[in-house]
Amino acid sequence: MLLAFDTSSAAVTVALADPLSGEIVASSTAVDALRHGELLAPAIAAALETAGCTASDLTRIAVGVGPGPFTGLRVGLVTARTMADVLGIEVAGVCSLDILARQSSLTLPVAVATDARRKEIYWALYDGPAADGSRRRLEGPAVDRPAEVAHVLSGLPVIGRGAVLYAEALGVTDVDVAEYPSAEVLATGVATGTLDVVEPDPLYLRRPDVTMSAGPKSVLPK
Repeated sequence: MLLAFDTSSAAVTVALADPLSGEIVASSTAVDALRHGELLAPAIAAALETAGCTASDLTRIAVGVGPGPFTGLRVGLVTARTMADVLGIEVAGVCSLDILARQSSLTLPVAVATDARRKEIYWALYDGPAADGSRRRLEGPAVDRPAEVAHVLSGLPVIGRGAVLYAEALGVTDVDVAEYPSAEVLATGVATGTLDVVEPDPLYLRRPDVTMSAGPKSVLPK
């Protein structure tokens, strides 16, 4: 079985699929930007139980590599790598923006914009779909303030949470309904070869929001 999950956004999305056909046998999605670590393992366990499988039945893992905020993205990638190492199976990484682009049913070129926090978006541009539904990434991924890239995304249908949050700044009037990456699309795309696979390394695109302390501050008068 192919296990797929993505934690690059506020959503924790998990799916189990046939590794050859990509047919989905179990899936779930929960949106909670602060509980990736609490939600992912139970969601994986529930998917396996629903499908009547155990972890030993897994033959491959697919994971979204971002771009995304540091903490949530790390939860997914560490989980994928740890499980794969224990089970002795392959991990296939996929750019999370590619997953969103693949979710669109539009037959036109599209842009993807997700929430990068700090009033910024992660974005990328994609060509129209090929016969098998795959899309070629033309530009990105990158991180910018919405107003700085509005001219780049202008005239394109925009997919993702970033387009919902910053529709006015981006000049978006027609927002695709998909806000978060889908593990079902990730699983099917990896199984059928319609999503590009990369190494399971995180795409942070910038330094983490949380930094190490420089040490205790002195309380003694100078």
